Amino acid sequence: MRVQTDTEVLIIGGGPAGLTAGYLLAKKGRAVTVIERDPIYLGGISRTVNYKDFLFDIGGHRFFSKSREVVDLWREILPDDFIERPRLSRIFYNGKFFAYPLKAFEALFKLGLLNSAACVLSYAYARVAPVKQPKTFHQWVRNQFGERLFSIFFKTYTEKVWGMSCDEISADWAAQRIKGLDLAIAVRDGLTRSLGIKRKTDGSTAKTLLETFQYPRRGPGMMWDAAAAKMQGFGGKVLMDRTMQGAAWDARNKVWTVTSTDAAGGEHVVTARHVISSAPIVELTSALSPAPSSRPSAKQLRYRDFLTVALIAKSPAEFPDNWIYIHDPSVKVGRVQNFASWSPEMVPQDGYACLGMEYFCFEGDGLWASKDEDLIELAKREIGHIGLVRPEDVVDACVVRQQKAYPVYDDAYQANVEAVRVDLERNFPTLHLVGRNGMHKYNNQDHAMMTAMLTVENILAGERIYDVWQVNEDAEYGEAGLSGAEEALKSERLVPRRVKSESHAPAMTSAAV
Repeated sequence: MRVQTDTEVLIIGGGPAGLTAGYLLAKKGRAVTVIERDPIYLGGISRTVNYKDFLFDIGGHRFFSKSREVVDLWREILPDDFIERPRLSRIFYNGKFFAYPLKAFEALFKLGLLNSAACVLSYAYARVAPVKQPKTFHQWVRNQFGERLFSIFFKTYTEKVWGMSCDEISADWAAQRIKGLDLAIAVRDGLTRSLGIKRKTDGSTAKTLLETFQYPRRGPGMMWDAAAAKMQGFGGKVLMDRTMQGAAWDARNKVWTVTSTDAAGGEHVVTARHVISSAPIVELTSALSPAPSSRPSAKQLRYRDFLTVALIAKSPAEFPDNWIYIHDPSVKVGRVQNFASWSPEMVPQDGYACLGMEYFCFEGDGLWASKDEDLIELAKREIGHIGLVRPEDVVDACVVRQQKAYPVYDDAYQANVEAVRVDLERNFPTLHLVGRNGMHKYNNQDHAMMTAMLTVENILAGERIYDVWQVNEDAEYGEAGLSGAEEALKSERLVPRRVKSESHAPAMTSAAV
């Protein structure tokens, strides 16, 4: 059966970026439709899974942003359901737990005097003789922390996450995810922690060092369910179980025809003036017609997949951490989430724990293809090895797989993304890319939302006033939000971009937030 509907704006993907755009457009009275592949959950990787009333994230999502507009929007959508939570996390290395961010005296004691001295000397050497113009993750971190600390606290975990050598990962990823933090800052902060000195939290505090965060009491899925409900209240549509099959652009009439299918095989067609896509670039370009010339570049983009084994234990977890980074190469797990520490409402029964054992993989590899029961047994063995919960205390478990969780920053990704960007902006003027996978940027949900907020402003204005690709690239623009973008426009630090068919997008710079 073929069903056809019409809308002004069609949004592909019901994650943070897609639902932010949908909510804001519907609020302005625009006809907007969101199509989402998942038959049950909204929120994408920021969804909250419900397993027998035990709730867990796909990764764990703190709600913090330096953008006032993003924080205001969170409060507008979900005004009564935020709780403030302490941020507690540790690193498991060499059979020991280290506070993260590091506490100077604890790290000194646990690493040992000789090892600690070697770390300081290694750092000093890196500052005196840095790698000029670092191109890889290894080189960037070595410059900031020294070779010794890189090998202890960065190498193993990072290679678990990405499934590739730190010498193959672009320095852009390190600059983006560890912005504003080097050893001197970490030691200074660690000393204040060790001495119990309260720090002032201001706009200059690195996100890595924050001690509290906001969190919806029943997980981030609350935010996106509420956004969808309010969007529908304004007249917008949210269509679940819709997998995009094709997106045809009629340049003469300036209209899109997007086809999707549901699980039963039904075909659905939506025509629209604008398309906002948070779908992975490789999937979008494969669906576009006429075929973009940049399709070969898009196919070179790589993704890292992810699976969570949620273990339900009959005894409460004895540790208060929100999550623990596992730097031990003897186990495959990369990170352990303790969901009761995110919010007590995530665990419905006293005396129980719900732990997320997180494994990073590629779709189709040995981990991804393993049977659920084998993954559960692996997770039980490894939680016992780490010493957090006894395997015999695990009474239930489930496995959730997440495709394309992380866009890979290899040495060719910038050139490939740039080729796609230039091509699509030139030939598909009412196609807008937003969000993590939509732009192939490893950003947080607040920055994904900001790309959607600026895109909405562009659509309402009828031209591309804001360059959404500058979110995450220029700190003042990205962190200050819409007000920062407006100030940048006024001071000519950011020139409004009016993209015409002959325009050529400016070269990408390294992302840094």
